[in-house]
Amino acid sequence: MSERQLEYFRQKLLNWKEDILRESRETLSHLQSETENHPDIADRASSETDRSLELRTRDRQRKLIAKIDEALQRIDEGNYGYCEETGEPIGIARLDARPIATLSLEAQERHERRERVHRDE
Repeated sequence: MSERQLEYFRQKLLNWKEDILRESRETLSHLQSETENHPDIADRASSETDRSLELRTRDRQRKLIAKIDEALQRIDEGNYGYCEETGEPIGIARLDARPIATLSLEAQERHERRERVHRDE
């Protein structure tokens, strides 16, 4: 992969991470400002459900940030864009769609088939 391509993916990952962090700050601000006490039980339950869903979403995004950081580290180490399983290059189109990908399309499909087989057992 060329230096220009690596820089493209570095910027894409950094922008993605910044977007997630911005959304996270907005959510935190929103959750802190929404500490009202609902007199109606249904309103309170709805509010708690919304809060729980938002916190689960933030947890998934926290894990995504860790994967973005790992991808940035792979760029720094010079092994970004190579399949962890086969060592073959991961296609640019796959990386553009999923810049944190660690498996080539073929290796990912094999991995998903194995998961389905074990899940069905």
